Amino acid sequence: LLPDGSLDIGKPVANTSIYLLDERQQLVPLGVPGELYIGGDSVARGYLNQPQLTAERFVHDPFAGQPQARMYRTGDLARWNADGTLEYLGRNDDQVKIRGVRIELGEIENQFSQLPGIEEALVLAREDEPGQPRLVGYFTERTGAAASTVEQLRTALLARLPCYMVPGALVRLD
Repeated sequence: LLPDGSLDIGKPVANTSIYLLDERQQLVPLGVPGELYIGGDSVARGYLNQPQLTAERFVHDPFAGQPQARMYRTGDLARWNADGTLEYLGRNDDQVKIRGVRIELGEIENQFSQLPGIEEALVLAREDEPGQPRLVGYFTERTGAAASTVEQLRTALLARLPCYMVPGALVRLD
């Protein structure tokens, strides 16, 4: 973290290529935000037993000059600084980091909205204390559906999600 509040993540390590690309996977100019892609020897072959996620995140590297080269789509936004370092700008999706674990809020919302009687669900990461985000789930119930207690909803979510993805607070909205 630099004095001006920006987050400098440095330069690529040996045998690694870093690309900042736009939504068409074209290189962006110096100082322009783009999605961070990693290529080179350090890129894995994919996720274990997750072919769909592997296909989304591990893509062909058109810049490497080798037909089998792949690059990893991180989902992070960054920009090149004039000194050749990268400045981290955040995420380009609904992923948040809580206690060191990356969590996709949309995945929680999807499971939450599939519970019986739930009309709509929204999950946010709230910081009641600076630097200490926690998950909060907001929901509306279907008209005429039997009301569920917060504890029943929490138990149902625990059956569908790992405990670290279950919101610590559930708020019923009218």
